[in-house]
Amino acid sequence: MIFTVQERRCGRSQRPFIHRGDSILIGDANGADKAAQQYFAERQYPNVEVFCMEECRNNIGSWPIRNIAPPNSRKDFSYYAAKDIAMSQEAACGVMLWDGKSKGTLQNIPNLMAAGKRTLVYFAPSKDFHVLSTDQDLRALLARCDRRSIEAASRGLGVTLNQSSLPLVHS
Repeated sequence: MIFTVQERRCGRSQRPFIHRGDSILIGDANGADKAAQQYFAERQYPNVEVFCMEECRNNIGSWPIRNIAPPNSRKDFSYYAAKDIAMSQEAACGVMLWDGKSKGTLQNIPNLMAAGKRTLVYFAPSKDFHVLSTDQDLRALLARCDRRSIEAASRGLGVTLNQSSLPLVHS
């Protein structure tokens, strides 16, 4: 997941982050975070800060790191989610690469939206982009997901789907 802090117009921009000179906040997880780090490192992009917990798992570009205080000592979902929450609070907007199943991304999108920040989601199943800024935008994207996958991710987050309001409601 990529969170940008300088971009004033988050959304479908024709210019890549690098050409705009955006500051990039990124996590240290394997998968999408690591792939995005590889992308920026290959281009020798300097405006990246990697958010980590006590120890950085990945920092391919040897960028500055921001250590986030863990909420508990167990290295569970909430432990690693703390850095995503910190990034969503600081970012101007978010860019997510989502497979329609990941509970981390499913948590980050509403977190950004609740803070009034737009999110650009690359939805891998249909290989297209979606700009999300309203509950209706999120519901429309969730409607394109496999229901069982969303229910499983929601259970993992301790939330339930609610079609009449924001799709994620804490139980």
